[in-house]
Amino acid sequence: MTALRQRMIDAMRQRGFAPRTHTTYLMVITDLARYCHRSPDTLSTDDLQRFFTHLVQERGLSAASCRLYLHGVRFLYLQVLHWPSVDVSPVVPKAPQRIPELLTRDEVRRILAACHNRKHRMMLELCYGCGLRVSEVCHLRVGDIDSQRGQLRVAQGKGAKDRMVLLSATLIARLRDYWRVYRPRTWLFPSALFPDRALHPSAPQKAFSQAKRLAGVARIGGIHSLRHAYATHVLEQGLPVHQLQRLLGHRSIQSTMRYLHWLPGQQGASQGPIDLVAGLAVGHE
Repeated sequence: MTALRQRMIDAMRQRGFAPRTHTTYLMVITDLARYCHRSPDTLSTDDLQRFFTHLVQERGLSAASCRLYLHGVRFLYLQVLHWPSVDVSPVVPKAPQRIPELLTRDEVRRILAACHNRKHRMMLELCYGCGLRVSEVCHLRVGDIDSQRGQLRVAQGKGAKDRMVLLSATLIARLRDYWRVYRPRTWLFPSALFPDRALHPSAPQKAFSQAKRLAGVARIGGIHSLRHAYATHVLEQGLPVHQLQRLLGHRSIQSTMRYLHWLPGQQGASQGPIDLVAGLAVGHE
C-alpha cells in the first residue's frame, strides 16, 4: 500500500465515511493513476481535465458516474493533498429527469404474498412498512426494536446517520411471530451460512425479484421500489413531507419533495403512525 493511499484511507476514516464510500473513492483514484501512469500527487489540473474528458468521450460514463468520480478526485486533492481548489469541469450530457415507476398497493400485496420464505417476506415488509433501504434492513439488530414505543432504530444508515422510524402495530406483531420461529440473537436477519454476520443484501434483492416475477408484476425496479412505494403511499394518506424527510433519513428536503411528482396537489395533514402493512392481507403461517 502506498503512503498516499494510506493517507486517503485515514482521512476517510476520520470523517466517518461508509465502507462503500471508501471502496468507491479508492477505485476512482486507482483509475486516475492508471490512466495517467503517474502517482496522483504529481498531477496537474490539466491532467485531471484530460482524465475527465477521457471518462466522458472514450468511456462514455453517465453524468451520475462522472459526478461520483469528481467527488472522489475533489476529496483527494482538497482534503488529503490540501490543494486550494480543484478547477475541473467535466462536460457531460444532462441527465434525463424521470419519475420511477410506482408500485400500487395491490402490486405490493401480490409481491409480498408471492414471497414464501418467511424470513425474506419479513424483510420485504419492513422495507415497505418502514421505508428502509435494503442495506438498512439487512443490518438491523434485535436490540433495535422498541416494541413498547413502537419504534425501530436504524443504525448508521446512508450518510453514517442513526434515525428512528415508526413501527406499526401490525409490523410489531409480525416481528414477534418471526422472532418466535427464528430466535435471532444479535442480527435480526443473520446469514444462514455465517450466523454471526448480517445477511448479505443480495438475498432480499433476489427474493424481491423472484416474488415480483411470481406475482406477475411487470413494473421496472428492484427492491428499492418498496421504499419509493412507502414514501408515496404515506403521503397519499396524509403524512406531511417534513415528517417523511425525517423518517426516510434524507439530508435535504428536496430529496423528499420528488415524491410529490406522483401526487400533484397533495398537501398532507399531521397524524399518527400510518400502518401500510395492515391492509395488505398477506397471510402468515
